[in-house]
Amino acid sequence: MGKILIVEDEKNIRELVKFNLEGAGFKVLTASNGKEALEKISTNIDLVVLDLMLPEIDGMEVCRRLRADEKLKKIAIIMLTAKGEELERILGLEMGADDYMTKPFSPRELIARIKAIFRRMEELKLDKDTIKDEIIIAGDFKIDISRHEVKFKDENISLTLKEFELLRYLILNQGRVLSRNLLLEKIWGYEYAGDTRTVDVHIRRLRKKSSSEYIKTVRGVGYKFVKVETDGDKK
Repeated sequence: MGKILIVEDEKNIRELVKFNLEGAGFKVLTASNGKEALEKISTNIDLVVLDLMLPEIDGMEVCRRLRADEKLKKIAIIMLTAKGEELERILGLEMGADDYMTKPFSPRELIARIKAIFRRMEELKLDKDTIKDEIIIAGDFKIDISRHEVKFKDENISLTLKEFELLRYLILNQGRVLSRNLLLEKIWGYEYAGDTRTVDVHIRRLRKKSSSEYIKTVRGVGYKFVKVETDGDKK
């Protein structure tokens, strides 16, 4: 099982989450504010459960610093937000969080989402171990699977784990319309009937980092990566 850091200033919530995660077999560290969190975060941490409303340094800034650090940017982040804080959720996802949960939440659902993230991490690790030097090229994109690198017009672009997975899946299914719920299931690893804003924000981040010309919105359905013609297609 992976190592998780819980960053939550409310002691009751922090202890409840810690108790449930340890019961599920995870190694758990805790922090009660953003400053303490940044002191405890290292490459040994696999995932951070991060409350946005924190003393000292808020969760948004903690998220921003993690994503700006080359050694720490691949750590998964699940945000915790209050029920009415839609703007904060969107900003947190824009900052690079992988997922979010709204308080009050079920510890069982949180564990399910964390397990899904770790399962996807393990699948990617197996891909790297079994697929050597696989290169995917689509238009101006070049994805190196084994090195977890992406180039757009020969320039390296920095993607989070979920952005990388999402772009790869879109390209492998180019030309197909993919629903938001399907993308949640395939990339986040769970079926989620409800708010699909997580997918929308990750798509927006991909577009900012590369080009919106390739990823099209299919209104009322989802997204598709425009099929790129190869020399063989043109003949």
